[in-house]
Amino acid sequence: MREAFGRALVALGEQNERVIVLDGDVCGSTKAVYFKERFPNRFVQAGIAEQNMVGVAAGLAATGLLPYVTTFAVFATKRACEQISVAVAHANTNVRICGGYSGLSSGKAGATHQAIEDIAIMRAMPNMAVFAPGDDAELAQVMEASLTFPGPLYVRVGRNEVPAIFDRCHRFRPGEVYCLRQGGDVALIGTGGSTFVVLEAAELLAAEGIDAAVLHAPSLKPLEAEEIVAAVSATERVITVEDHNVIGGLGDAVASVLAQAHVHARLVKLGMQDTFGESGLEHELREVYGLSPRAVARVGAALCAARGAGMTGAWQI
Repeated sequence: MREAFGRALVALGEQNERVIVLDGDVCGSTKAVYFKERFPNRFVQAGIAEQNMVGVAAGLAATGLLPYVTTFAVFATKRACEQISVAVAHANTNVRICGGYSGLSSGKAGATHQAIEDIAIMRAMPNMAVFAPGDDAELAQVMEASLTFPGPLYVRVGRNEVPAIFDRCHRFRPGEVYCLRQGGDVALIGTGGSTFVVLEAAELLAAEGIDAAVLHAPSLKPLEAEEIVAAVSATERVITVEDHNVIGGLGDAVASVLAQAHVHARLVKLGMQDTFGESGLEHELREVYGLSPRAVARVGAALCAARGAGMTGAWQI
């Protein structure tokens, strides 16, 4: 997805001369280098000084420019957390924080580089929007929307390529949840790079005669309730899937939606079960932490086999 991110930055720069890109000495990895090569006079190399980079971006935004802060998600959301909270979120400046190598996509770099708390951190900040596109096409749509979105926002970008989910007709809208597949037995909800896993899990369940609905939530804040409530009300079983801690991420956001709508359902949150990650390739880590298509399908089948409602929390796989 990082290649699509680099191309999207260049496209924004071509559309709007106010776009400025700031980099934390990782542009070769995040592919922000494409913007540097195309617009060297609008590229700021801040070095490995993320706190300072965010402060500079806030100042640039105050002058009317549109700064995009690019670094690894773990460094943006944890190392520069206070600066984002004060200079960006509290000041409500038009700064775009772009977190690359998110979740388990940083793979072999291990726990120090795996952003598994970033959604929770950024969702908790007032004024901050949080987006996690599902594929290259939607990433381009999210970046396009960022040109006119009012206020600060965070975009979660994975390192690795993911299968295409959307065509050119797809239109991203902040807050919207997309129904990718109808089903009456269980609802599977994914976000970001986990949505293709959910789609593959639904195919595996279909082979077992289980009809799974699939929802995609690229906008974690704001998050509209209508599609979630409708799908879960129909199935009374829901599984959320994310390469993030199950505390504070997609699963908790969905649980909040269902509780406020008084929807009675069995909820299973698949993700990092309040643990740090290990080193390994992303597909290997998804197997280890129960986030592969086969693991998700296994939980879905078990959930459909269970009777009654009311269970919440993690499922033992």
